[in-house]
Amino acid sequence: MNAVIYMIDWILFVPLAFCVSYLLFYAIASRFYRSPQYPAARKQHRFAVLFPAYREDRVIVNAVQSFLGQEYPAELYDVIVISDQMQPATNDALRQLPIHLLEADYTDSSKAKALVLAMEHIAGDAYDIVVVMDADNITTSNFLSEMNRAYDFGLPAIQARRTGKNLNTDVAMLDAVSEEINNGIFRSGHNAVGLSASLSGSGMAFDAGWFRRNVRQLQTAGEDKELETMLLRQNIHIGYLQYLPVYDEKTQKTTNIKNQRKRWIAAQFGALATVLPDLPKAFMQGNMDYCDKIFQWMLPPRLVQLAAVFGFTLLTTLVYRPAAPKWWMLSAAQIAAMFIPVPARLLNGRLLKALMQVPSLALGTIASLFHLKGANKKFIHTEHGE
Repeated sequence: MNAVIYMIDWILFVPLAFCVSYLLFYAIASRFYRSPQYPAARKQHRFAVLFPAYREDRVIVNAVQSFLGQEYPAELYDVIVISDQMQPATNDALRQLPIHLLEADYTDSSKAKALVLAMEHIAGDAYDIVVVMDADNITTSNFLSEMNRAYDFGLPAIQARRTGKNLNTDVAMLDAVSEEINNGIFRSGHNAVGLSASLSGSGMAFDAGWFRRNVRQLQTAGEDKELETMLLRQNIHIGYLQYLPVYDEKTQKTTNIKNQRKRWIAAQFGALATVLPDLPKAFMQGNMDYCDKIFQWMLPPRLVQLAAVFGFTLLTTLVYRPAAPKWWMLSAAQIAAMFIPVPARLLNGRLLKALMQVPSLALGTIASLFHLKGANKKFIHTEHGE
């Protein structure tokens, strides 16, 4: 009987240890990352700045007005809002601004469709760079200048640092911390060791020619993962501008964050199903960037992994103590991987209070694994607070 328990214990431990080690390695690497200091650009390039806006009446006007305060020459960038199912009053307010407004009314709305629509209305060589923002994003006045420097240096795909705009509820606090964990592990940590950063879904910039050629292939609500796949298949490196913030409104309610995670998990599994057959070829070709991305999407959702590690740690402590020490070490490593990337400003009493929500969110995430069908086909929309 002990032999069977021993074998089961190791069968459970080894894959979870790999998952935790993966996160911990890049979390530690993120602490050694230093954003490159790009030289002054030789040329000021032309930008198309896309704001897909699906029922975003509360936030879109303010976001666009804020972005129009860029220090970059106004004649060298155009803001294009793709308005989908927004109120006439909102569209009228947008028409008063120096932007291009495109109106859509899709039966099955998606960010991918909005991006395709925008590119269909842009002349082939009108712009050098395409920027994708979310309707609630606010950024700094030097955003385009810094993107221009990085692009002029030779980066065809760039991700800025998304960070929480609001910390007004426990759920918003956890969402903001999760974003910072992702920034550390999947962006600065990866760039620190020479691999591509992952895309965040907004605050990203692409070579306009590349984007035009590839945007029509987008099919799901996980368009950022589809874009990553296309970039890495083509051996195109994704750079990360850690010093360039894009403030993103975080989900404020438990129900909304559970629905959001459900769609994200569905997008990850859908992406994995698409790319997994590419692994042998990518490995043989030495495309380690793409191999790493495939391994990354094999990881379980972070809350599920957290629940599994701590659950098995407690179980072995109660029923099979000889195995408990290694599980406690794994739990410690899991905690370290989660906290190392979090900025000091978020490590406070409010976070400690917010962590009380984690068990409920973990259970909700686990339950959502049984209801993923079709979830990655829907528009990912944040319900904004008042």
